[in-house]
Amino acid sequence: MQVEIWPLVIAVFGASVLGSMHCAGMCGAFLAIAVTPGERAISASLLQGAYHLGRLITYTVLGAIAGLVGSAVDLAGSAAGVARAAAVGAGVMMIGFGAVAALRHYGVRVRTLSVPKFLQRTVAKGHRLVMDKPPMLRSLTIGLLTTLLPCGWLYAFAITAAGTGRPATGALTMMVFWLGTLPVLVTLGMGLSRASGALRRRMPL
Repeated sequence: MQVEIWPLVIAVFGASVLGSMHCAGMCGAFLAIAVTPGERAISASLLQGAYHLGRLITYTVLGAIAGLVGSAVDLAGSAAGVARAAAVGAGVMMIGFGAVAALRHYGVRVRTLSVPKFLQRTVAKGHRLVMDKPPMLRSLTIGLLTTLLPCGWLYAFAITAAGTGRPATGALTMMVFWLGTLPVLVTLGMGLSRASGALRRRMPL
């Protein structure tokens, strides 16, 4: 059974746009670093483009991998007589995400999983390595590393991509997610790039 593409695209894009303020809060600091040209006079638009291109690349790869995992789950489910096992599993996980979010909203303390130390070290090391690199390379690399950040919102869409059970559709899911985050993040990046003087120099900090 194939996934209906347009309902999926519309749902993912709508959810991404509505929740993109979370992305501004989560990625705002990294975006501030990405759009700061440093000593070289580089257009803020070019720096933003490099940053978002990096995000697009890793989101698309993540979506394809998730879809591949989903296809393996579907194959195993078919052998056990369970149809669309990936979609069922993704649905259960999404319900779990929603239940946890609702509990937290009403003040119930729910234990969260800590970010693996190796992942923290990888992101931190990657950022340190590119801080003194040319601005375009720095912005692109920071965008590429975005997928490694611990972000439940991002993981929710990765789970959706896995639920499609197809690498190509999983990649498309994450591309649409990326597209939905652009309006808020581009607007934020424009505001950060237009800050001037001491404010602009201190913004990345």
